[in-house]
Amino acid sequence: MAIFDLLIWGGALLSLLGLIGLVWCIFYVAKARRAKLSEDELRQRLQSALPLNLGSLFLSIIGLMLIIIGIFLS
Repeated sequence: MAIFDLLIWGGALLSLLGLIGLVWCIFYVAKARRAKLSEDELRQRLQSALPLNLGSLFLSIIGLMLIIIGIFLS
């Protein structure tokens, strides 16, 4: 297995982890909206999900970049 294959599979793993995080954020926010919370409580829940959402998006982007680099170099 070449180093480029490791880049591709590692990137796929990172992208998958990021996607799982994004899906979790979607369900977390949907659950908070269905709970009929007050505006302040809903805002607090959304703000608590924002770092994970941005981190998951960043992880997915880094994973996709690794996949592209691995494909170009192989």
